[in-house]
Amino acid sequence: MGHFSTHFGHSIFTVLIFLICSCKARNPALWNTSKVTSSSPAEVPAVFVFGDSTVDPGNNNYIGTIFTSNYAPYGRDLPNHIPTGRFSNGRLATDFIASDLGVKGYVPPYLDPKLTANELITGVSFASAGSGYDPYTAQLGGVITMQKQLEYFREYKAKVEKLVGKEKSRHIIETAAYIVSAGANDFVFNYYLPPLMSRRNFSVEQYKPFLLQIAQDFVQELWKEGARKIGVVGLAPLGCLPMVITLNTKNIAQPRGCLKSPGLVVSSYNQQLQMKLNDIQNQLAVFDQRTKLFYLDINTPTLSYIQDPATFGFEEVTRGCCGTGYLELSFLCNPATISCPDPSMYLFWDSIHPSQRTCRLVVDTFRPALDEMKAST
Repeated sequence: MGHFSTHFGHSIFTVLIFLICSCKARNPALWNTSKVTSSSPAEVPAVFVFGDSTVDPGNNNYIGTIFTSNYAPYGRDLPNHIPTGRFSNGRLATDFIASDLGVKGYVPPYLDPKLTANELITGVSFASAGSGYDPYTAQLGGVITMQKQLEYFREYKAKVEKLVGKEKSRHIIETAAYIVSAGANDFVFNYYLPPLMSRRNFSVEQYKPFLLQIAQDFVQELWKEGARKIGVVGLAPLGCLPMVITLNTKNIAQPRGCLKSPGLVVSSYNQQLQMKLNDIQNQLAVFDQRTKLFYLDINTPTLSYIQDPATFGFEEVTRGCCGTGYLELSFLCNPATISCPDPSMYLFWDSIHPSQRTCRLVVDTFRPALDEMKAST
């Protein structure tokens, strides 16, 4: 772990400094989210999202942080090719989840001042790119902490109650689906960043339960606010992220492949997260049998795509579509950057985030959990 954390930390610190010194990009209007048309009422009335850049549809557009993606070539495969602030060439996993649940095609950012009443009522995302369970992670990039996201949710509840009344508002909150996706930034940008020495007082074995406790507290707070169906996303294979591979490769000509050390951390963390969710489920179900907690595994399917790309229709799994695919992320993936002709052939869109097609494939593996969410409404 020593070589990985030191070499990776100094390299990523250099990239972060570059980003901070970059000029801010323009901020185009957020693309209008649309509702899925259906002949019957939605089985799940709304979807609420909390977390980081994997599920942020554009909240960071409104907070003055450098961690944004509301410029080309991001969003190139969205309607009218308008970048919305999603760190993707198209839809996020949570957009597909909302669509599969029959709610709407796109989950909008809560901070968008132009949201309609219908968009509010059917769910929003409070997520913020660069955030994590550890509050210090969000502080590094000046983004929205998980606790602040929860405060925004409380604010949201008050708004919706004024729109539809107390009884209907309560029904929406208690029968909606909740998705929480965080943790990756805590390890990648916080723990493995020695120049800042932010969490070096923790060993990796101490840091995992530290984060898991925060995750537990967050889920329990959501439950207290009325959430009853909560899906918690595990960590992706961090050692396979193109940027992580690049910053740990001395010779760029050598074959690229996943790093073992972070892979072991991810596996261990995810196992402990599953056990933690089972414990919370058992505790909370005593008070309300409608309580359903779901562990959403993104590590296993993603590793499958990496190990056997041809079977899943991928041609490139070690670098992103944007630019060289080695380091491009946020401002490094900009209007002047040349991207690949067909992002669907790439597992990754930029050097960290999955392509739209990857998100679609991963969400397909969530089918049992989504079906149960609908059945338990």
